[in-house]
Amino acid sequence: MIGGGIGAFIGDAHRRASRICNDFEMVGGVFDADYEKSKQFAKKEGIPAERCYKTVDALIKAETAMPADKRMEVVAIVTPNALHFPFAIALLTAGFHLVCEKPMTMTVEEAVELEKLVAKKKLTFALTHTYTGYPMVRQMRDIIAKGTLGTIQRIDAQYYQGWINSIIHGTESRITGVWRLDPKHAGASSCMGDIGVHAFNLIEYTTGLEIKEVLSDLNPVKEGVKLDLDGTVLVRFSKNLKGVIRASQVCGGEENNLTIAVYGSKASLKWGQENPNYLTMLSDTEPAKIFKPAHGYNDKLAEASHTMPNGHPEGIYEALANIYKGTAKSIRGEKFTPGEFPTVHDGVRGMKFIHAVVESNKAGNKWVKV
Repeated sequence: MIGGGIGAFIGDAHRRASRICNDFEMVGGVFDADYEKSKQFAKKEGIPAERCYKTVDALIKAETAMPADKRMEVVAIVTPNALHFPFAIALLTAGFHLVCEKPMTMTVEEAVELEKLVAKKKLTFALTHTYTGYPMVRQMRDIIAKGTLGTIQRIDAQYYQGWINSIIHGTESRITGVWRLDPKHAGASSCMGDIGVHAFNLIEYTTGLEIKEVLSDLNPVKEGVKLDLDGTVLVRFSKNLKGVIRASQVCGGEENNLTIAVYGSKASLKWGQENPNYLTMLSDTEPAKIFKPAHGYNDKLAEASHTMPNGHPEGIYEALANIYKGTAKSIRGEKFTPGEFPTVHDGVRGMKFIHAVVESNKAGNKWVKV
């Protein structure tokens, strides 16, 4: 693991997920830019001191010198955004499979370069759009693929949070000390780059459709904030299919309110991350239907994705574990179902979305191709 040391939420989530799926053992890494803190973390986790490396270069040199059956097979990158690309390039070049946090890179050009390198090296690259690991998101994907909804006529997705309120309305030093608000570390966008892209990914994952154009209106909310904290994006798939993505980090009281609704001519589907065990199907002619995990009526991918018997809640760790599970199958060369883990191509699509949204806003809210 690169990053994810003491106090890092997302690194802890990755470690828990990898343990839940029973396919991985963490044997070393570079856990903090501060080597002393990295060593403290390694000791706490029971990782041998000699495999707690000071730099990524040191890790690559030492691990590639080991016998093939001893060295690390896969590395998880859970650092701030700006470090994803340079570390991914170095590790892929050295022959490591990767699990990487999103957004995958800082620019579209970097994302395309990574995709080419993954193809050249024939390695597995998993991008952790975690929400695609929920059983009912995968069931939604299968239902739509069957054509059950008829002609899709409208797609809405939103992701509302409120966590940044206390930061932007605090002291100036508090604003400048948050890396997600700094373009050097976060990239071109805060809100759309961090959570709006999850809504975008869910739309393309569940429907199998690609968003062709976007028109955005972004808002930094407060003077002195360099990146967007709130925004609305109109999306076009085709002449007769449109929708909207709404995302915000300043909706007071909201936690992780990610929802998606796909409306068809025969039926519609709705799912929400804060109540993830329930997928609702709506119809003009029948009562609403509720799908839940771990039942025989679910399709193959959803049925294979539940980690608990029916009646027991599935959560974010289990969703991420499903992505790790699919990644393990790929690394081993085992057969896996498309959609078991997001790939480097999903990372390219995400970067194209983020930069198209930023470009649209800067151009005075004009339509931009994704």
